[in-house]
Amino acid sequence: MGVPQIVIVGRPNVGKSSLFNWLAGRRLAIVDPTAGVTRDRVSHLIELEGRFAELVDTGGMGIEDSDNLTEQVEEQIQTAVDSAAILLFVVDSREGALPLDHEVAKRLRYVDVPVIVVANKTDHDGLEPQADEFYKFGRKVIRVSAKENRNKDELLAEIAERLPPPTDEETQPSQPVMKIALVGRRNTGKSTLVNTLAQAERMIVSEVPGTTRDSVDVRFEMDGKAFVAIDTPGFRREKSFAGDVDFYGMHRAQRSIRRADVVLLFFDATQRIGKVDKQLCDYVAQQYKPCLFAVNKWDLAAQAMPTEKWVTYLRDTFRTMWYAPIAFITGQSGRNVKAMLNHAQMLYKQSLGRVTTGQLNKMLQSAMEYNPPPDQPGVRPKIFYATQVASQPPTIVLFCNNPKSVPANYQRYLLGVFREKSDFGEVPIKLYLRKRQQTDERGEEAQG
Repeated sequence: MGVPQIVIVGRPNVGKSSLFNWLAGRRLAIVDPTAGVTRDRVSHLIELEGRFAELVDTGGMGIEDSDNLTEQVEEQIQTAVDSAAILLFVVDSREGALPLDHEVAKRLRYVDVPVIVVANKTDHDGLEPQADEFYKFGRKVIRVSAKENRNKDELLAEIAERLPPPTDEETQPSQPVMKIALVGRRNTGKSTLVNTLAQAERMIVSEVPGTTRDSVDVRFEMDGKAFVAIDTPGFRREKSFAGDVDFYGMHRAQRSIRRADVVLLFFDATQRIGKVDKQLCDYVAQQYKPCLFAVNKWDLAAQAMPTEKWVTYLRDTFRTMWYAPIAFITGQSGRNVKAMLNHAQMLYKQSLGRVTTGQLNKMLQSAMEYNPPPDQPGVRPKIFYATQVASQPPTIVLFCNNPKSVPANYQRYLLGVFREKSDFGEVPIKLYLRKRQQTDERGEEAQG
């Protein structure tokens, strides 16, 4: 038995995603008045009285999906219900028990795990009597309001009391697992790869663009190591946004990039690179995230464009990320996926690396002897020394007489030297220039 799952279910628009965010303590699931926004299972690890549990949000039961994905959404809900240790059956105190609530109650009647009826939107004492109606479902009723932050502790205590007894297999995570964000424009095969990695139909896969709307964390193992794959909504141009759902989806995907250890930037091998791909690559670069270009659906395009041409195509298009490795994969079959993940682990290790100040200054001295910084009008640039001040990303500070006197092209030259002569060959390096203070007693061993 793994980490117990607490699954949130209910009809649409009772506040399931609001409750999920409230209990998780973070805005993870999209909250929108449009019915059917949540499709895939969204999960988050929480701690309850010293134990870990996985909180899972699901789509609304009984909704007819606008993109004809009703069957897939229902499969995701049923999978979550089947794996649940506790079910939170969410209802709306303001609207009362509607026919669809009765249908949900009927569906949960024969499950063999505890079910807690959570009467959400009980925003004040005057609404509490209305919640009594839900006792007809034969379950314990907890009156809460995610919006007004009412009775959260009571609900958490009830959940903790009903968790199954811990087993020998249930262990507290001792080390953080590597988080891999899968990003790209719509229909590049991100969710298909997640299902391949998880060896389960974990994400809804459809030819309908924009099927994934939330950023979804999926845990999987490879060669005895645990990973978290973050599936994200497909990016599209802002002028093409159909509404708030697209807007929030874009921001969820951007936040997933920010919290990832490594980013897999997906391209469809059967499609040309577009403006959205370039915008997305720029955002990844702005966040200084290790990135691997994943050219997916290679089985469909290998004969149309040889590997060498695709490499040249990517290098010419993304000149500022010339160091990013490239993988040609088929997510559906798993071809080359393991090699890609092994390379992603190498990138993660590189991003955590450090170079001693002595080693760094030897690189700097050699670089400046070979190619001194160009003189600027009225100023002769002098770089005194360098030191690494942080990792993930590797962050280097250059101390000089005048930071403005070191042009951008020379900074890029030095970054290339550091990348070539260190273990940071395929990851972004953050570079700062700082004026040396008179109180700094270091010598000018790196002066050029």
